[in-house]
Amino acid sequence: MQPTPHVFPDIKDWPIHRMHQERRKFVEELEQFTYDQLVEEYGDELGDLVAKALYTERIRMKEEPWRIDPPDERGFWGRIGKKLAQEGLDDDAPQSETTNRKLLRSVIDRYSEEIVGTFRESTFLFARRFLTWFFNRLLNTAAERNFRQLFSSRYRMLDRLKVVGHVDLLRELVQRGTVVLVPTHSSNLDSLLISYALDQKVGVPMFIYGAGLNLYNTGYTAYFMNRLGPYRVDRRKKNPIYLATLKNNSQLALEYGTHSIFYPGGTRSRSGTLEDKLKMGLLGTAVSAQRANFERQRGRKIFIVPLILSYHVVLEAKQLIEQHLQRTGQEQYLKTGRESYGLRKLLKFAWKFFGKGSEITMSVGKPMDVLGNFVDGSGLSYDRHGRAVDVRDYFVTDGAVTANLQREREYTRILADRIVDRYFKENVVLSSHLVAYSAFNLLRRSYPNLDLYGLLRLPPDDFVFDWEKLKQVVAAIRAALYEREARGHIKLSEQIRWDLDNLLRDGVHQVGVFHLKKPLSFNRQGELVSEDFKMLFFYHNRLEHYGLARTVDWQHIFRPALTGVPKT
Repeated sequence: MQPTPHVFPDIKDWPIHRMHQERRKFVEELEQFTYDQLVEEYGDELGDLVAKALYTERIRMKEEPWRIDPPDERGFWGRIGKKLAQEGLDDDAPQSETTNRKLLRSVIDRYSEEIVGTFRESTFLFARRFLTWFFNRLLNTAAERNFRQLFSSRYRMLDRLKVVGHVDLLRELVQRGTVVLVPTHSSNLDSLLISYALDQKVGVPMFIYGAGLNLYNTGYTAYFMNRLGPYRVDRRKKNPIYLATLKNNSQLALEYGTHSIFYPGGTRSRSGTLEDKLKMGLLGTAVSAQRANFERQRGRKIFIVPLILSYHVVLEAKQLIEQHLQRTGQEQYLKTGRESYGLRKLLKFAWKFFGKGSEITMSVGKPMDVLGNFVDGSGLSYDRHGRAVDVRDYFVTDGAVTANLQREREYTRILADRIVDRYFKENVVLSSHLVAYSAFNLLRRSYPNLDLYGLLRLPPDDFVFDWEKLKQVVAAIRAALYEREARGHIKLSEQIRWDLDNLLRDGVHQVGVFHLKKPLSFNRQGELVSEDFKMLFFYHNRLEHYGLARTVDWQHIFRPALTGVPKT
């Protein structure tokens, strides 16, 4: 498979390229926007605002120093503290307000320069060529189990990335407005794989996204991250000045027409479930940016496109489910140490995952406007009754477009609900999802008197999955999935339609390709077992909120087998 032709073949026509050609202007606009907003919000309490930032930054520098932190960090905040103590906190001093405003601007300037990324065309072209070469070489070597295949072209990375759904509509909309992609979030690999798929499989310009500042701690990673456009997010910083600057960076980028990726779940799904509660902050910037576009007579529409990622296995699954269980089970689970996911582990994951013929599926959801109305290829919006609507009208008060924070918060809430709805309807069920869900529910029904945590404490060695019972469970749940698919409430991969034995074996194989302790596997006696119930629970959770277990006749499945004793 060859890369899909780009809608904008010349990178100089990409919005991300145009924005970073004007980076200095963008940073200055971000600084002024944030400054004006905070001055209006905090008024004569600017000194307290700066003092809070100073206090939290001193704690961060002492307790969580990183290699990426600027060498003048302590000197900068030392000068802020000295100036604040001398003039800023004395309400009677005539220079107090002037000093506080200057200090606020200095902090905003520093944060803005740190947050706003840089895009270099030459670096992007090199990264595109290198990643394609690297993934293809790794894939061929792993698939053939032979280092002589290092330079073979039999297998291509593009064949392992499946992009389905409203792909053509996405290609249309990036030419007509600004697209905000809102993916589900499972792994630290998401942004890399999404960016590669958008470039090579969909043929649309580069999107910007927030990258954790910790990714800039190592030399090679930092070099590329600093030149490929992501804006930097330092999750150690929680003070209002930093958070306002970060949020405004997102809004201004959208006003500049730069396509963006938001993870509205806020972080990776620790439990393995599809996100059903979204963070309103970043989503709200899309609503605010749309209103600002109308205010400034730009008229450029912003489109929201859900993207649902489906992995057979997740690189960080063990760490994620441990964190989830420790958080929800509290004293019933001890906190485990953090795992490292460096280059070596990423290579091992790619080797095992792609070498076993696994695929990653990305489902492009139905696009909508910032109010949650569906849109067509020309960018026109339609309400739930199919009537064309003008989005601008929703921001008008007394004949003019005006800011109304309460109204925009309500629009954001409606948008979040619509995104969650599309997550569940556009989700593609893989064989591993169905088999893990069926197996864990069979395990759960086998111990009806145990709660979840008691179940997860059972020794896996003591339980063997009955193949015939599992087939019955899979058959019943698959029938329910067929029904939901017919109503447009879910999507199914082609493997779900295989005969039951092949479907089951494929699911067991796929969910066990990477982890040391396999969620499902066959032992030496050919019996189906689990080496880790917690991992099985993690993969089961992908289908947890569909209510599928209720469609199984459990009494029939656990009915005692006939003994052959004749009736009297």
